[in-house]
Order: sequence, then structure tokens, then C-alpha cells
Amino acid sequence: MFADFSALTTQQWIIIIAIVTACFSFSAWSILDAWKRDFESTNEKVLWMQICIFVPILGSLAYLFLGKNRGSKRI
Repeated sequence: MFADFSALTTQQWIIIIAIVTACFSFSAWSILDAWKRDFESTNEKVLWMQICIFVPILGSLAYLFLGKNRGSKRI
């Protein structure tokens, strides 16, 4: 039922760790970017942050293409 992780080589572990780190960094960036922007309402800001937290990759992509342009950057 469970995968045998001891069969993975060092190179495979490095690739897995790099992919996980990239996905985590992208999600963290989108959450922090939403935090720093002013939206029309506080509820919209909270909604974007929740989407990015609970649906990490798809939520972050949605924020990048749809939500980022809706908020204005704070000075």
C-alpha cells in the first residue's frame, strides 16, 4: 500500500525536494502578496488568502491570473 521510499536514489530525492520547495514558495509568495495588497473589501482579501492556503497550487495560480490585478499595491 505504501511506497518504498528507500528505493529512491539521491538524485530523485533532490528532485522531489526541489519540486516541493518550489510549490511551497509559490504558495507562500501568493499569500504574502495578497496580504500586502489593498482590495475593495477585506472579505475579498481574506477569501484570496484562504483559497491560496486550502488549495495551494491551483489557488496560487488563480490568484496570479485573477486576483493580483484586482488589488492595488500599498505604498
